[in-house]
Amino acid sequence: MDKKILVTNDDGVYTTGIRAAYRSVKDLGDVTVVAPAVQQSGVGRSISIFEPLRISRAKVDGMNAYAVGGTPTDSVILGLFAVMDQMPDLILSGFNIGENISTDTITTSGTIGAALEGASYGIPAIAASIQVVDEGMKFDDLRDYDHDFEMSVRIVNRIAKNVLRYGLPENVDLLNVNIPHNVQDDCEIEITRLARKIFRTEVEERKDPRGRSYYWIAGDLIHEEENGTDVHAVMQKGNISITPITLDATSPVDFSVIQKYCR
Repeated sequence: MDKKILVTNDDGVYTTGIRAAYRSVKDLGDVTVVAPAVQQSGVGRSISIFEPLRISRAKVDGMNAYAVGGTPTDSVILGLFAVMDQMPDLILSGFNIGENISTDTITTSGTIGAALEGASYGIPAIAASIQVVDEGMKFDDLRDYDHDFEMSVRIVNRIAKNVLRYGLPENVDLLNVNIPHNVQDDCEIEITRLARKIFRTEVEERKDPRGRSYYWIAGDLIHEEENGTDVHAVMQKGNISITPITLDATSPVDFSVIQKYCR
């Protein structure tokens, strides 16, 4: 019996990234594509609980897909419980245009949020992202984003094939894969941990025509971090980073240490 695979993303169902993700796994099983109808970057694992959701059929470069009027997490939920007739063997979320590295993006990325939603049902999950050389590219119209995905397609195909074959190790719910913009054949793959941050956050205050303040959350990227982190691997060494992620965010601290806060 063919393996069932759900492909989703947060950049929208019409982007080149999700078409590349589809190519990454189309030879591995029966692939269903369910993704947001429009750009949904930065929404994390948010879910629509105060409004109804609609699904539309879409055809993108010969790829049949379902466009959801909601978030990436909404797309996964509807994919699992309204579109597919059984739980998939794998969820692939991506390719995100823009790296998803560090603790900053684990909680804010819609790409990772979608993968985590699938993982919460016990489905092995992969989130795949491509580094950009210009942060502004993340906000462009990504339907025609110009990038050579072929090397990335081969990398994710290999990872997905092994996840389908072996499953994920105990205490691993998601593989967060980040691929350098100019990935080469000899590019090293590093198994990494999350860096603490990737953004130096700033807030810019501006004035509207009536003199009232409004604000932009902004900041620069951090390019240097400790060896062994995803930021170091991708930003400093130009390597592929694979970070194993668990849904259990409980600190591994000895619980007795916390007792003093209860007295």
